[in-house]
Amino acid sequence: MTEDGGRKGRHETEEERADRMWGELIQEVRVAQTGVQILFGFLLTVVFQPKYDRLPHSDQVIYIVTVVLGACATGALVGPVSLHRLVSGFRVKPRAVRLASRMTFVGLVLLLATMTSALLLILRVATHAGFVPYLVAAVVVWYLLCWYALPLWARRRHPVRPGDRAPDLPPGGPDPGPRQGRT
Repeated sequence: MTEDGGRKGRHETEEERADRMWGELIQEVRVAQTGVQILFGFLLTVVFQPKYDRLPHSDQVIYIVTVVLGACATGALVGPVSLHRLVSGFRVKPRAVRLASRMTFVGLVLLLATMTSALLLILRVATHAGFVPYLVAAVVVWYLLCWYALPLWARRRHPVRPGDRAPDLPPGGPDPGPRQGRT
């Protein structure tokens, strides 16, 4: 913080900033990746259970949608690792960080959809109760509060003032910074 209460930015080159942001992003992806991969693994076993054939058609459809969403979430959350491996050494790290950040955001949205769908299926099979959609909706609201509303509130509560450096994650993903040709 400066004497007038404003935030001071880091004194980093674009490459140093990309290195730092890449490390932070990979740590975040590890958490989400682990969760989605465990959930996806369990989902893959359901179809081989004897009870699967006795599920109503609507629950089988929910299951299929859940598996597809889980596969898509896994792809989006593993994507940054593949991206890094394929572009490593080509001097495009700032651009790679921006792309990986977007893939991670998409992966988190898909993870939210997967969790919602899986919860709906599990509660429908476990309870057969009419309150299930309301309970699932309440959990989704909780996810939205924890994953999106609280971080956006914190970002809004501490806005960047004129003269401050740009934040690491402005709306829509990382700050693209100045364009320096094609990457």
